[in-house]
Amino acid sequence: MRNAGPIESPTDPFASVPLPTSGVSKKPRIEGLPPGVSRDIFGPPGRQEARPAQGPSAPGGPSGKNALPPVAPPAQPWPMAGKESPPPAFGGSPERPPAYEPEPPKRGRLLPGVITVVLMLAALAYVVPAVLMSGSVLRGTHVAGVDIGGLTVTQAADKLRSELATKLSKPVVAEIGDNRETIQADEAGLELDVVGTIGQAPSGFPSPQEVWRGLTGTTELQPKISVDASQLIRTVDGMAEAADKRAREGRVTFTGLVPKAHLPQDGVLLDRDDAVKRISDAFLNGGGTVVLTLRPAKPVTTPESVETAVEKAKAAVAAPLTLTLGDKQTQIPPATIAANLTYVAGGDGALVPEFNAKAVLAAAESSLVDAAQQPRDATYQIVDGKPVLVPARVGRGINDKLLARDAEKVFDQGGARTIPVRLGTVAPAVQTSEIQGLGIREVVGQFTSTFDCCQPRVKNIQRMAQELDGHIVKRGDTFSLNDFLGERTIEDGYVEAGQVVGGRTVNVVGGGQSQFATALYNAAFFGGFEDIEHQAMDYFAERYPAGRSVALLYPDVDLKWRNDSDQGVLIKTASTETSVTVTLWSTKRFDKVEAVESERRDFTPFRRETSSAPGCLPTTGQQGFTIDVTRVFHKDGKVAKKDKKLTTKYRPQPQIACTGVPR
Repeated sequence: MRNAGPIESPTDPFASVPLPTSGVSKKPRIEGLPPGVSRDIFGPPGRQEARPAQGPSAPGGPSGKNALPPVAPPAQPWPMAGKESPPPAFGGSPERPPAYEPEPPKRGRLLPGVITVVLMLAALAYVVPAVLMSGSVLRGTHVAGVDIGGLTVTQAADKLRSELATKLSKPVVAEIGDNRETIQADEAGLELDVVGTIGQAPSGFPSPQEVWRGLTGTTELQPKISVDASQLIRTVDGMAEAADKRAREGRVTFTGLVPKAHLPQDGVLLDRDDAVKRISDAFLNGGGTVVLTLRPAKPVTTPESVETAVEKAKAAVAAPLTLTLGDKQTQIPPATIAANLTYVAGGDGALVPEFNAKAVLAAAESSLVDAAQQPRDATYQIVDGKPVLVPARVGRGINDKLLARDAEKVFDQGGARTIPVRLGTVAPAVQTSEIQGLGIREVVGQFTSTFDCCQPRVKNIQRMAQELDGHIVKRGDTFSLNDFLGERTIEDGYVEAGQVVGGRTVNVVGGGQSQFATALYNAAFFGGFEDIEHQAMDYFAERYPAGRSVALLYPDVDLKWRNDSDQGVLIKTASTETSVTVTLWSTKRFDKVEAVESERRDFTPFRRETSSAPGCLPTTGQQGFTIDVTRVFHKDGKVAKKDKKLTTKYRPQPQIACTGVPR
């Protein structure tokens, strides 16, 4: 046919073959395959699209009547320059490359860049402020309200000293019974530990957390405060001297020939250890009021034992006491007995007689023993400015201890009032050999201390000088002033006088003893002897050398020095109504010993107070300061040695005006 176009071969070989249909479905049903056609041409099971067989023509191919057209090859991508398809795997078909390479999403390309920028900003946000903050106290640091952030350690220390020290110097009020004592910070040795306080604050290169805290918050630090325990103990000792009312034992004395009864009395004592702890805690907690404990003190004697002793005392002075020695005798009149007899507390609470036989014999022994026969201790006397040895002498005499024993038995139990005494050999207390050849030739140290005339303390100073005069310290020995003098008592000739104890002026028996101790210390200082123990006075007074004053209080505050020379040391004393001089005699070891003083520094002003307390003693007021003293030894025209520098810190002494006891 002219207009007919070319006949296209169907892709389905069965398209031109009518297929039977079922009555149910209109779709053609394949009952079978044409001869020579395998079901494999339909592909794997489940494939809906049949795939024509490839390879040689089946029967009836192009040359036959039923030949099938060849299957069209799959589409191939357009080859791209520079790229070659990979060779096909052995025995397999070439792998089709993808038609195109997908472009990665934009979000995936931006994320790493964003993270890098963020990390860089974070690093800068830490490093920049960290560098600015390094080398100083972390910003935002406060100590009890004082801002020290951003300052160097030195600047922070100066600021704390100027602004915080006064805040922490709140006084503590101590209630002791009915009395109230105000204790200032300097009396407790209270100090702000600036170094320890700043040491709590970060000040190096800050960590990220510290940078954040420095930029957004604050760091609160508690100030570190220290209390000088030794200073506070001295203050409490001074309070105790005023507060203590020691138990008074019963005793019997005489007024003329009349026995006088002293009934026992209860007392109270300040609990010193507890007081130190409570006051210290109060200062560390910012001041306030503390109640201190008074412990009861009970006497061992009773009123009944005093009454019994009064009756015995009456009998003791009813008649004289007769002493006999061979055909010699002497009488001790009742007045002498009364002047040297006292009934005191014994071990079991009873009162027993105490008779001073040595004092009695000083006047009575000459009636029984020739003075030329009496023993004599070896000593030195200064004659024409030179020490002269006075040798010891064995003598004959009456044993005062045996006489005291026999007389006390009479005064306690009664009986015959005639006491036979025996004359015996009495060895001297100090032998010549003990002090001979000690090299006591010249003055090696001397010091004079002056004071105002006619005060009670003058008597105490003179009494101490009298007791120490002529004492010899042997080579290598350590001299203790408290051990030598013992407790200062009224019976030993001391009186009550004002003395500074722990920052308070109180009346004590032996008051003024620190002035004598200062004179002895300075004599030993310039004599070049070794200082073993001494404690500086709390306050500076013009009558004492700065940095070389010495406190003395029995039994705890002592003066000790050692004779570290190869010679003995003779102590000689002299006193007037306005001065006391201590001179040490030995052999010089140095050409000169001098005290080199520093400039006075760290001045602290004194405060002004008024007091209405009983026994108030007014004071003028003296500023505090610190001074260094170095002892320098010279020999053969050059410095032989130096002692370690001695630093003394004087407290400011308050000015106290006494207003009298309020009504």
